[in-house]
Amino acid sequence: MHTILVSDVMTHEPITTKPDTNLLECAKKLVKKRTGSLILAEKKKLFGIISMHDILWALIKTSSKDLSKIRAIDISPRKIATIKPSATIKEAFEKMKKLKFERLPVIHEKELVGLITIKDILNFNPEFYPEFEEFAKIREETRKLKLVEKAKKGNKEIKSYEGVCEECGNYGMLTESNGSMVCENCLED
Repeated sequence: MHTILVSDVMTHEPITTKPDTNLLECAKKLVKKRTGSLILAEKKKLFGIISMHDILWALIKTSSKDLSKIRAIDISPRKIATIKPSATIKEAFEKMKKLKFERLPVIHEKELVGLITIKDILNFNPEFYPEFEEFAKIREETRKLKLVEKAKKGNKEIKSYEGVCEECGNYGMLTESNGSMVCENCLED
């Protein structure tokens, strides 16, 4: 069977916006285009990526501010993982699993050429689905074990909810820590 490359399944013209676009305009664009994320780019140069979850996080963290006064680049995660179009979809899948990302900007010679998502990979190659599902179950069990251990150490009731982490802005299971609701990754820090 022929090797399937990222360039074979990626979105060739991802939805982008300029890094200085305000969050209100970003939210409108996300709703209008019915997408979950925007790539921050200008003249094919990648500056970042934001998702609806990032905007919700900003809204919660800065409720006193108007979304039209916050720039997209100001809430974009600092770490931007990318992948080359010549990589295989298996390599892209492994990188997404390792980093716990659902999408990766595709960069060729320092220029943005596309976006690949976990959905693109699973739609094109559903045989990855059991592996992805198993990974999600392992993550969930690990999270539960950490909560039990923390409860044993602190000998107090641990409250856990699903939502947007107040530290990093990622969506997932949250635990109360020092008066803030944080994800398992931020809980470890």
